[in-house]
Amino acid sequence: MLRDLAALPKAHLHLHLEGAMRPATLREWSDEDGVEVPPVRPFEGFGAFADLYVSACQRVQDETRMRRLVREVVEDAAADGVTWLEPTFYAPRYAGVLGPTARDAIEVVLDELVGAGSDLGVGTGLIVSSDRTADPAEALELAHLAVTLAAEGHAVIGFGLANDESRFPAGPFAPAFRVAVDGGLLAVPHGGELLGPESVRACVDDCRAHRVMHGIRCVEDPELVKRLADDGVCLDVCPTSNLALSVVATMAEHPLPELIAAGVMCSINADDPLLFGPGVAEEYDLCRAVLGLSDETLAQVAIWSIEASAAPQDFVARQAAAVQAWLSSPGWPIRGGPA
Repeated sequence: MLRDLAALPKAHLHLHLEGAMRPATLREWSDEDGVEVPPVRPFEGFGAFADLYVSACQRVQDETRMRRLVREVVEDAAADGVTWLEPTFYAPRYAGVLGPTARDAIEVVLDELVGAGSDLGVGTGLIVSSDRTADPAEALELAHLAVTLAAEGHAVIGFGLANDESRFPAGPFAPAFRVAVDGGLLAVPHGGELLGPESVRACVDDCRAHRVMHGIRCVEDPELVKRLADDGVCLDVCPTSNLALSVVATMAEHPLPELIAAGVMCSINADDPLLFGPGVAEEYDLCRAVLGLSDETLAQVAIWSIEASAAPQDFVARQAAAVQAWLSSPGWPIRGGPA
């Protein structure tokens, strides 16, 4: 019997805001701007992926478009059974577009994110991201800004670090993460995607990571895997993204089942569905169909995703109960599918 994975309550913890743009929206805005629609896939390597991501960002040219993007992201999350959403946003790209400063850009995103979440019954929090290819001094400024916004009551819940880990190590960003963590934010850097265990270890040691975005190459170091399991560091895993960027050779070789079996907390995520294809519910489907994860295991992953989020504890408890209710519900026969 199969249960509907779009009905499984879950948190979506690794999602880049512009990378979750709907393909139809990208086509519409490209047509309006008189530019060629970016060929969002296939692409060769991380550099080509990053270029395509930036080309999509360039279509978000004003507040109206940003608000539409954010609302559509929340709508798609709700359709996938997401009850808590934490998108990542790099604000300096929009300074001068959504207002004079990075704070103006964040406030626009926050206003629409919280409003759309309230309308659609999705809890929301924003991860303010820094960029490895930028000056670490910028990251420090962003960390102070994120802490300030959170202290003022805004729904800023975490601080991240993205872009090419193979050329830009995490160490220089340690001061920014110290500010963020001391200010009460979750530390959620990327690592263990383009580089191996040493990058995951840097996320934990230098960035004081509560969660690591990707992190799957920790599997190359059994001692590190045990440390992550013992310390409760969650890996925000994106299976299709890992396949598309050749982090794994085939989906069947993805180490997610091995990591779960080793006791490492993991969440399942879509990363950039505009570029990689599947949304988060489809990622769960792939993990069941290709990786052989049972509904019981997927329910545990969903609970982990909620527990590793910044959601309030009473929300976490309610959602954990909802996941158990989903697991107790009947599915439909595998051969016939849903009626």
